[in-house]
Amino acid sequence: MKVMKTTGEMRDLSHAFTVQGLTIGLVPTMGMLHEGHLSLIRLARQKADAVVVSIYVNPTQFGPSEDFAAYPRDLERDCELLVNEGVDAVFAPASLYEEDADITVDPGEMQNALCGKTRPGHFKGVATVVLKLFNIVQPHIAVFGQKDAQQAAIIRKMARDLDVPVSIIIGNIVREPSGLAMSSRNLYLSLEERTKAASLNAMLRAVQTAFASGKKDTGQVLRVALPLALGKVEYLEAVNPVSLKPIPQLEKGVLVVAAMRIGATRLIDNIILS
Repeated sequence: MKVMKTTGEMRDLSHAFTVQGLTIGLVPTMGMLHEGHLSLIRLARQKADAVVVSIYVNPTQFGPSEDFAAYPRDLERDCELLVNEGVDAVFAPASLYEEDADITVDPGEMQNALCGKTRPGHFKGVATVVLKLFNIVQPHIAVFGQKDAQQAAIIRKMARDLDVPVSIIIGNIVREPSGLAMSSRNLYLSLEERTKAASLNAMLRAVQTAFASGKKDTGQVLRVALPLALGKVEYLEAVNPVSLKPIPQLEKGVLVVAAMRIGATRLIDNIILS
C-alpha cells in the first residue's frame, strides 16, 4: 500500500492506474477509521480496480467553536487497518489549501437545511474539499456513507451540476449493537452518554414503526417520536432524499433525519422509510 503525502504524488499514481486501464475508487475520510468506514472501502473494492482512501481533517468544514483541534487523529493506526483491507493507496496530505485560497463551491439552498441551520459554512467546506479530491485523485467512482445523508445528497448534486465524471455510490449505515450509528465522534462519549446516544436511533425507529402502522401525518408522527430522545434534539425532520425539502405526508422512500447533542457531542442519524 502506498501512502501519498502530496497532491503531485497522488496525481502521478492516479495517472499510473489509468494508464494501466484500472478504474479508481475513492473513499474520502477524515481518519480515525471504524467499521463504518471499512464497509465503504469494501464496497469500493467491489466496484473499482484500485482503491484510494483519503485521510484529511478538513479545516474549512469546521466552525470556529467546533472540534477541529480535538478531532481524533491516528494515521499509523488507520494505515494498519487499510493494509488489512487491501487498499492500494492512502492520500494523507498535510494541507490541501494555498494560503491565499478563497474560491469555494457554493452548494446552494441545500446547505441551509438540516445541519446547515446550526453549522453555517459547513457544507461549503465539504463540497470544496470533495471537489478538490475529485480533481486530484480523478476517481471513476466515489463512495460516501448514508449516515451523512445531507452530505451525500449535496455531493451527488454537485457532481451532476458541475459535470464531474464520477459515479457517486452510497454505502449503508453500520451500527453498534445498541443501534447507535458508528461515528468517529462516538469516541467522545462516556459509557453513560453512549447509552443515551442510542435513543437517537430509537427515535427514528419509532417513526418507522408509526409509518408501518399506517400513520402518515409527518408532524403528528414526529411529535410522538421526539420524547424518546435522551439528549438535546437539534432537529427531527422528514424530507425528500434528493432535494432535502420537507415532506408533509410520510411515504415509502422518505428520508427521516435527526441531530442530537449528548453533552458536548453532536450526533446525526437517519433512516429511509420502508
